[in-house]
Amino acid sequence: ISKVPADEKEALASDLMGLFEKRRFRNFLCWVQDFNKDDPKTFKDLSPTSTMDEVYKKFGLDENTSDFVGHALALYRDDTYRAKPCLETVNRIKLYSESLARYGKSPYLYPLYGLGELPQGFARLSAIYGGTYMLDKQIDEIVMEGGKVVGVRSGDEVAKCKQVYCDPSYASGNVKKTGQVVRCICLLDHPIPNTKDALSTQIIIPQKQVGRKSDIYISMVSYTHQVSAKGWFIAMISTTVETDNPEAEIQPGLNLLGPIKQKFIKVSDSFEPTEDGSASQLFVSKTYDATSHFETTCIDVLDIFKRGTGEEFDFSKVKHTDLEQE
Repeated sequence: ISKVPADEKEALASDLMGLFEKRRFRNFLCWVQDFNKDDPKTFKDLSPTSTMDEVYKKFGLDENTSDFVGHALALYRDDTYRAKPCLETVNRIKLYSESLARYGKSPYLYPLYGLGELPQGFARLSAIYGGTYMLDKQIDEIVMEGGKVVGVRSGDEVAKCKQVYCDPSYASGNVKKTGQVVRCICLLDHPIPNTKDALSTQIIIPQKQVGRKSDIYISMVSYTHQVSAKGWFIAMISTTVETDNPEAEIQPGLNLLGPIKQKFIKVSDSFEPTEDGSASQLFVSKTYDATSHFETTCIDVLDIFKRGTGEEFDFSKVKHTDLEQE
């Protein structure tokens, strides 16, 4: 296990590369940081329309380096990005390094007390803006009239509405299966070996390193996030199912964890909507994929917002409301 080098200093100290490759990778990172699509002087014989394969070739980066740049820095899930213009990849790498500079040791944020705090935060903010919650309600039917949503039925009660936003489990007739994801939750009484006893970790095993078509994701959280008792660690391994033996597919991830006290394995179907929802006003999200960093989920949220409102989400309009004052 090696730390992902995200700046010039880390590049020179990394054990992922030999001496000459470190210098080439450092030059690549300097080019990425200086790159400005509006300033041709920063292109260095390349352009925003150059493919990433051309960029890798220009800087002489080998396959292993290209692998961790694409999958661990830019967070791509496959290698199709290599044939596309480099601008998006450059922006993704910049986002990674800027996030790292902002938050210190890691570019990732994780909520104390676990991911359940995200819907809780949404619920509190929604209540401030007049949202109403009906808790412990079974959804029996999404009520349609003339091909359009008019309400949601729970028992004998119907809540009238003009739009419904839901995940695929509520709208089985409006989704198609796209594959499967295998997930394994492991309880450990020690940090993941070879991570310098880190109390939280995200590990991405690029597909080529293990002869697969999709990456394997490992995230580990612990008592420092208030999600387990002191001295306990929770590791989650996930990947897209490619064979008839999903458990064997996550074995490269399990091999990194050391002794495991208890593990729980689940294989889930993945779905996506068959229509955008503009006609029915029923807006269905995609199922969570195998990634552990939520980027694809954020993209899906922005997509469902655009489908439901007809406009792009404007981050400049977000008010950082102090919930305690409210």
